[in-house]
Amino acid sequence: MKEQLEKIYENAEKDLSQVSTIAELDEIRGKYLSRKGEFNEIKKNLKNLSDEDKRIVGALANEITQKLENALKLKHDEFYKKELNEKLMKERIDITLPGKFIPHGRVHLLTSTTNEITSIFQSLGFSVVPQHDAPEVETEYFNFDALNVPKDHPARDVQDTFYTEIAPNVVLRSQTSNAQIHAMEGKNPPIRIISPGRVYRNENINARKNNFFHQIEGLYVDKDITFGDLKGVLNEFIRIYFGSSRPTRFRNSFFPFTEPSAEVDVQCIMCEGKGCRTCSGTGWLEVLGCGMVDPNVLREVGIDPDIYTGFAFGMGVERLAMLKYAVDDIRLFFNNDERFLKQF
Repeated sequence: MKEQLEKIYENAEKDLSQVSTIAELDEIRGKYLSRKGEFNEIKKNLKNLSDEDKRIVGALANEITQKLENALKLKHDEFYKKELNEKLMKERIDITLPGKFIPHGRVHLLTSTTNEITSIFQSLGFSVVPQHDAPEVETEYFNFDALNVPKDHPARDVQDTFYTEIAPNVVLRSQTSNAQIHAMEGKNPPIRIISPGRVYRNENINARKNNFFHQIEGLYVDKDITFGDLKGVLNEFIRIYFGSSRPTRFRNSFFPFTEPSAEVDVQCIMCEGKGCRTCSGTGWLEVLGCGMVDPNVLREVGIDPDIYTGFAFGMGVERLAMLKYAVDDIRLFFNNDERFLKQF
C-alpha cells in the first residue's frame, strides 16, 4: 500500500507538470483529492491493516496529501496571476482619455415648490394631512355636498368636473378641499392641517390653464379664530415665500364653503406694481382664495359653529411657481423640456 501511495503521488506530479490552466488544475484536484479520488480510496483500506501498518501508511498518506495540496495551491496562484495580468492587458483603460459626462437628476420645480410651501406652513404649526384623508378619486359628497356646494352649481357640470365610470357620483377631485371634510369628520378641534395634492378640472389647456394641476389646501379650526388670524397666517406665508418687501391685498370674493371669502393678491413681480401685460395693467397678481369656514360646513361634520370657528385657504402650486420664477406658460411644467427644467 505504501508503494501504491508513492506511485499515485508520482503520477500526480507528472500530471501537474503538464497543466496550463486553472480548469485543468481543478480536474487534477478532483482526480486525486476529492471524496472519490485515488488517495481517498487508499485511505478507505487502512482498516484492513495492522495497527503498526496503519500508523506508517496513514502518516505517509497524510504527508503526500499535504504535499499535493501545497503543489496545487502554488500552481493555482501562478495561473491566477497569469490570467489576471492577461485580462488586465486586454481591458487596459487609457486614463488620459477624456471622461464621459453622466447627467444627474434634479428635483422638479413643482416638487421643490410644494416642499417649500409645505415647510413654511409646518413652521407655522400646520401638519400635513394623511394621504388616506385626501383621496384623488372622490365622491360628490366630499367634493361638493359637504363643502356647501349646491346641486345646481356650475362647478358640478360635466363641463367642469371629470366624472368617472366607477359610479355616477364618483369624480376626480376638483380641489383639495375634500381633505377638509375628511380631516374634520369624527375629530375634535383644534385642527390645523394642510393638504398638498393633484386636482383635475375639465379645462381647455392654454398658457394659463391645464386640466391637471396641483393645489395646497389649508384649514385651521379652533375656538375664537378670526379673519385677522387668517390674514396674519397668509401674510406671513407670503412674506417668507416671496420676500419681506412684497405687498399684499385682500379682495372680497365668494366661495360656497367660506363666508366671508376673499382672494389674495401680491404686487406684480414683473413691474413692481406699475402695471404690465403680466398683471393686465393692475399691478397685482392673484395668488390664492381663502375665507372663514362656512357654519354649514362645520355642522355637516359635527362641529358646533357656535363654539368653534375656522379659516381655510387654497393655492395653486403652479401659479405660485410661475409668479416666483417668472414662468409665463403653465404647460412648461409638464412638457419635460430639459432646456426649461435645467434652469431650476
